[in-house]
Amino acid sequence: MAVLRPLAAAAILLSGFLLAPGTAAAAPPRVVATIEPLHSLVAAVMAGVGEPMLLVPGGASPHVYSIKPSEAEALQHADLVVWVGPALEHFLEDSLDSLAPKARRVEALEVPGVKLRKARAGGSWEPDDDEPAGSGHESDVDPHLWLDPQNAERIVEAVAAALTELDPQDAAAYKANAGKTVAGLERLRAELARQLAPVAGRPFIVFHDAYGYFEQAFGLTAVGSVTVSPEQTPSARRVAELRAKIGRLGAICLFREPQFTPRLVETLAGGTGARVGVLDPLGADLTPGPDAYPALLRQLANSLTGCLGGTG
Repeated sequence: MAVLRPLAAAAILLSGFLLAPGTAAAAPPRVVATIEPLHSLVAAVMAGVGEPMLLVPGGASPHVYSIKPSEAEALQHADLVVWVGPALEHFLEDSLDSLAPKARRVEALEVPGVKLRKARAGGSWEPDDDEPAGSGHESDVDPHLWLDPQNAERIVEAVAAALTELDPQDAAAYKANAGKTVAGLERLRAELARQLAPVAGRPFIVFHDAYGYFEQAFGLTAVGSVTVSPEQTPSARRVAELRAKIGRLGAICLFREPQFTPRLVETLAGGTGARVGVLDPLGADLTPGPDAYPALLRQLANSLTGCLGGTG
């Protein structure tokens, strides 16, 4: 049997996703999830029935993403769109009605039972570098809600309910998958609570205020953020300011994100006594699928314990 080349396989998958409704009456719902953590939760609920499409690829920012024509076409044909909401995916705020006019939506910010928190601003918390100027979201709700596993449980339940309405014949599968996923998330939360307990009171600084939900869920102690551009080396004066801030806040670790070079962060940490670690709220290097969400949270926990515990 001939082996399909990757591009050919992808084309077949996309063509199947875009089939007109009348051509495949028994086909599963066509689902688009915007970011990898949501995509992972949706994929878990759809296991054995279908596969969702991931809109924003790993490594891209959902704050400033530019949608491609093929992705716009997928949205046009979607039965369900799962997104966080306009506080995160700014690029969809004014266009989702026209891009996916017929699709049902699950907006995580509006899911019943999801616990929200305000974005931190002022004092030791600097505005994020990837917030578009004038977006109106700079000091509103913190959109990184998926980093609390209890919020993820509520999203799973909401997705299962939406899929059941769209596809009643597979209701039993969605219910079973959702139950299994929620039980797994409960076990994951207990596992991470045990792992993170020894470093709960140790102060750290982040490059992006994306981890408040994770901190709140596990009693962690972030004391501030620093903002620099990954494309531009900060001036000597800015480096001095940030070093003074790191020292003043008594941070044990300074956590960069993958788009920042190690050299830049080591320059900022130099002379402060702070160690350097890496945190990624989206899991840019993870393989999309149902296992990505648990892997993301374990990756965060391992990075935090490794640096704050002095072993990384």
